[in-house]
Amino acid sequence: MTVVHPISRAWITTGGTGAQNYDEFADDSEITQIIADNPHSALAIEMPHRAPDSVGKSFADSLPDAVARLALERAEGSYRESEQVVVLYRITGQGEPPAYGLWSMVDTDQISTRADEPGLVIRNEDVFIEKVRERVALAGALSTLLSPVLLLQTAKGDDLHAALAAAAETAGEPAATDVDQAGRTHAIWPVGPGTLQDELTALAGGGELVVADGNHRSLAAQTGGLPRFLAVITTPASVFIQPYNRLVAELPLPLDELLARLRAAGATVTELPRAARIPSKGTIEMYAAGGRTFALGLPRDFNGSEVDNLDHALVERVLLRDAIGLDPGDKRISYIGGDYSADWLRGEVDAGRSELAVLIAPVTVDDFVAVNLERQKLPRKSTWFTPKARGGLVLAQLD
Repeated sequence: MTVVHPISRAWITTGGTGAQNYDEFADDSEITQIIADNPHSALAIEMPHRAPDSVGKSFADSLPDAVARLALERAEGSYRESEQVVVLYRITGQGEPPAYGLWSMVDTDQISTRADEPGLVIRNEDVFIEKVRERVALAGALSTLLSPVLLLQTAKGDDLHAALAAAAETAGEPAATDVDQAGRTHAIWPVGPGTLQDELTALAGGGELVVADGNHRSLAAQTGGLPRFLAVITTPASVFIQPYNRLVAELPLPLDELLARLRAAGATVTELPRAARIPSKGTIEMYAAGGRTFALGLPRDFNGSEVDNLDHALVERVLLRDAIGLDPGDKRISYIGGDYSADWLRGEVDAGRSELAVLIAPVTVDDFVAVNLERQKLPRKSTWFTPKARGGLVLAQLD
């Protein structure tokens, strides 16, 4: 019996509601501007306190605004209701192979976070608990899930990819399309009860599912007591991993002292005569005020696991915590995904909005798979999967 199920009561966009994921932004003001430019975007519901007419309110105080916005979008025809459907999903972009996925519901009790915890859904990354609380509160207020957890099918990935591609090829015109900020086109096709739905759900649930994006949303489903959560199940051939970097808004110590602490801890520190860029695996690059670039070789923990010695883990432990003295959740640290280039990161430092940019090589797919198979956790914000499932296209009503 599969752990993947149709959406009992789905609301499918008729156009104009697509939204970037709520954690894809380097600055909250970007969210407000996007909502102002795209008033029907589901981002106004997912991040109600960032909507132009709610700015200044707390997230909790803005929840009634989110409820009212969703009700209005439904009433005005931005969504149409469907029952017992899965939804074919195709993402196409210039110069990229098509990506495929299946919108569906997945059993929450299948989530596993360690080797001795049974379950077919593997969550692999630490989270920020405040974000989880916000997701729980939003789902409770709306009785609706707006953004999916992106799950990677590991055992039946090739078969699922072929089946989704074939189904989309013969499905005719999409029910709706949406173009994201990178110019990719997101197309969806509802699939009702029948042979095709049964085939796709069986393939989608035919092996271990790894959380590629949506660690907070999956934990929110557990915390909120939801029996199932909204997911897009995709395939290894549909995704790749981009860098996930860090900005430090304010250093609590002088740069020279930071460099001295790193050297004292056993790191190699080399100043480079060029602008910082995304490094190769095993090296970290830092960019500081005055256009100074440093290559860091951070000391490994030879008693630790492979996860403990991944570049993102070394940055979190050796650079941010030990040398700078900041907890990973400190508000002075921003986690910047692959949609933002090295040029953009350097620009934030040059403009004085941050004091330090930390550039890290992307986690490899091999490392990602190995960590998950061992049921270990990656450091926070260490995998930026592309392309991302677009929120606001398919909603799941919880009642």
